[in-house]
Amino acid sequence: MNAIGTMNIAAAIPESEYIRRHHRHEPKENQCSSTLVKHIKAPVHLVWSLVRRFDQPQKYKPFISRCVVKGNLEIGTVREVDVKSGLPATKSTERLELLDDNDHILSIRIVGGDHRLKNYSSIISLHPETIDGRPGTLVIESFVVDIPEGNTKEETCYFVEALIKCNLKSLADVSERLAVQDRTEPIGNV
Repeated sequence: MNAIGTMNIAAAIPESEYIRRHHRHEPKENQCSSTLVKHIKAPVHLVWSLVRRFDQPQKYKPFISRCVVKGNLEIGTVREVDVKSGLPATKSTERLELLDDNDHILSIRIVGGDHRLKNYSSIISLHPETIDGRPGTLVIESFVVDIPEGNTKEETCYFVEALIKCNLKSLADVSERLAVQDRTEPIGNV
């Protein structure tokens, strides 16, 4: 498991349980998979309000310039995403696989586009935690993807992890800015 952000010992036990419970990928021989973790100083409801917007990923994903959803926001809904220049792609077609507002889990699958992310599937889950005495969010994102012809497993994982790290950092920046505006009160001593 690759981790970004700081991690304390108390959080390590629940993280592994959340990963075991929600992030089950069974990569084939020609695939790579990884799990990344980010701690965000904003409450779950606030972070989830951004993540759950399958129709507006550009709210926090810096590489997306536009998103058009075909149909209602339900399992199986497809979105067409325009990718900003600088990446080796211009379009991606993605299907909503899971949107669980109770457990704060979103899963998507890439079903088309002009990129090399074939059979890409990701799961992102949000979990409440306390950071510096305030409500925070543990974000876990995992993926599985085919290794493109001419690339190694390590190169493929490195590329996808770099994109996810950038998205998670942006999610943290946007969420924490909103949390400061919301003036979330400290959690009382238990």
